[in-house]
Amino acid sequence: MKQILQSLKTGATEIAELPVPAVRRGQILIGTTQTLVSAGTERMLVEFGKAGWLEKARQQPDKVRMVLDKIKTDGLMPTLEAVFNKLDQPLPLGYCNVGRVSALGAGVAHFEIGDRVISNGKHAEVVSVPFNLCAKVPEAVSDEEAAFTVLGAIALQGIRLVQPTLGETVVVTGLGLIGLVTVQLLRAHGCRVLGLDFDPEKLEMARAFGAEVVDLSKGQDPVAAAMTYSRGRGVDGVIVTAATKSSEPIHQAAHMCRKRGRIVLVGVTGLELSRADFFEKELTFQVSCSYGPGRYDNNYEEKGNDYPVGFVRWTEQRNFEAVLDMMADGRLDVKPLISHRFAISEAEQAYELVGGAGKSLGILLRYPGLTIDNDARTVAVPSHAQSERAPASVCGVSVIGSGNYATAVLLPAFKTAGARLRSVASATGVSGLHAARKFGFEETTTDTERLFGDSETGALVITTRHDSHAQYVLRAIEAGKHVFVEKPLCLTLEELVGIETALAARHASGASSVMLMVGFNRRFAAHVQRMHQLLASITGPKSFVMTVNAGAIPAEHWTQDAGVGGGRIIGEACHFIDLLRFLADAPITGWERMDMDSRTGDTVTIQLRFGDGSIGTVHYFANGSKSFPKERLEVFAAGRVLQLDNFRKLTGFGWPGFTKLSLWRQDKGQKACAKAFVDAVSQGGASPIPLEQVIEVSRVSIEIASGVRP
Repeated sequence: MKQILQSLKTGATEIAELPVPAVRRGQILIGTTQTLVSAGTERMLVEFGKAGWLEKARQQPDKVRMVLDKIKTDGLMPTLEAVFNKLDQPLPLGYCNVGRVSALGAGVAHFEIGDRVISNGKHAEVVSVPFNLCAKVPEAVSDEEAAFTVLGAIALQGIRLVQPTLGETVVVTGLGLIGLVTVQLLRAHGCRVLGLDFDPEKLEMARAFGAEVVDLSKGQDPVAAAMTYSRGRGVDGVIVTAATKSSEPIHQAAHMCRKRGRIVLVGVTGLELSRADFFEKELTFQVSCSYGPGRYDNNYEEKGNDYPVGFVRWTEQRNFEAVLDMMADGRLDVKPLISHRFAISEAEQAYELVGGAGKSLGILLRYPGLTIDNDARTVAVPSHAQSERAPASVCGVSVIGSGNYATAVLLPAFKTAGARLRSVASATGVSGLHAARKFGFEETTTDTERLFGDSETGALVITTRHDSHAQYVLRAIEAGKHVFVEKPLCLTLEELVGIETALAARHASGASSVMLMVGFNRRFAAHVQRMHQLLASITGPKSFVMTVNAGAIPAEHWTQDAGVGGGRIIGEACHFIDLLRFLADAPITGWERMDMDSRTGDTVTIQLRFGDGSIGTVHYFANGSKSFPKERLEVFAAGRVLQLDNFRKLTGFGWPGFTKLSLWRQDKGQKACAKAFVDAVSQGGASPIPLEQVIEVSRVSIEIASGVRP
């Protein structure tokens, strides 16, 4: 299928050929008929992409500070690689989509196949969207009109925050698409409306919708006009739908408001506010969040948990429905807002118009309709460098999941290891296509199931969200595929028992054995390998102190969700439990956990005891500064000390024949870990991490996270 992607690195817009997305639980698969280009938002993205590095940095000062902190702790090259990897990822454009339902995910109610629906889906021939971000289109509303629904909901949410009453006077600053829809919806509320803009054509359109207007291009004074229009009292409210770096629209809004007036920012402006402007009149100022309540709430959007209508009357979905009702009975007329129409195949011309000097308003993209079948879910990817691909005789490695970590760390490691990269699967197809092009995969797919039956795939790499790891591992074992699963192996003891049982059953059946390896990469780091060699000469017990400056992650992040990410002990601290297990070279016989009071429970001290009498402490802290190095390990043994500083420098104290090992860049063992797996698969050798250690570390991590004693 065709989809519009934009490069944040160059600003270039591309009509890419992608696999049709998978329909997941709680989502609706939609065959698109029309989409609307949001000129304001999408122009900003195009301009940001085309800007030079210095201008990009100037527009995002907070991210520049984060980069500088990362350089201090991780070094220049790893930081630059992380930045370039982020900017290299394509951005799918669009959020105003109309089409027909072609499939329903599990748990979807109130929609049927064939329904005409709007959604915030992208500019693509097929989209998969959570059902709370969709609404049915009334028969009286055409597809072209319905394409304006999401923009209409943005305007409507701004109005709801202003809380206008019949007869009040409201100013709309900025008469683009959202501004002109705002004018109409305010008029439908029974408000007197004054519109401000520099464009005479937009001003005439606002006048036709029933507003009085002020032409800023002629030097007219908007404050004086507002005072006159409000009979000298000051206006009741101002809705700012303009896009500008200037703070002047907010300053003007404060001056034209009456005492206790309301100002709502829907667009984007500078926010250098004057306290005096607001203090003397006791003005209220609020920034509107997109389509309404529920936006950016994972429980509402992704999990489908609606807010009770008795407590939250207007959610984003109910705002969609309200806008469609206004269109159906003629109180909202968007047909005059349509300035251009293009076929999806002509989308590049549309974006030249958006980014150029020519005038445009509502730009519609139409779609011819696509036959959706299983073949459409896999796309062969031509390689621009065929010679770089491993020969077909090499065992194929397919990857499930192509998120940030996979594309930044794992896939470069597997490519460097010489793996034949067979297929990469993703949910929407966008990240999968990017990974396939960048690393030389033969194909990309959204049909994960086909990888388990693919005869050319001998090994699978699983790098999806944590709650899916166990099921994919079990499917791979059943299919006879070797498995490399990014940590954690699983989230519960029941899942762990299931994996052990499946491996034992396969062995008992006489079927070919499969290798199971978890991405515990720290043990493969060059510094750690040297520590292991040095510690091998020590016969007595050792003491380990591992300090992890993990940094804070919001409680709402998926990794903190016990059912999805499992929490940070299972999700990341398992790395350091495995590291100490490797260096102790003895099984873990006991553990204790001490928590600092926190909402997320991710600032903890873990104490381990090993079978040889060694002890280890993992300080996993989320309350430190990002400017401090993330990981430090100290080992005390036989009157000697080893200190590993952030996987960049290893120092020995009192160690005969060893004082220091420094690397010019950080090495956490990811490349060596991937190479060990690829070599073992290719040569038919044993797993680089003994299976009993994989099971042991996974079990202990789950026990510590859950508080369950063996």
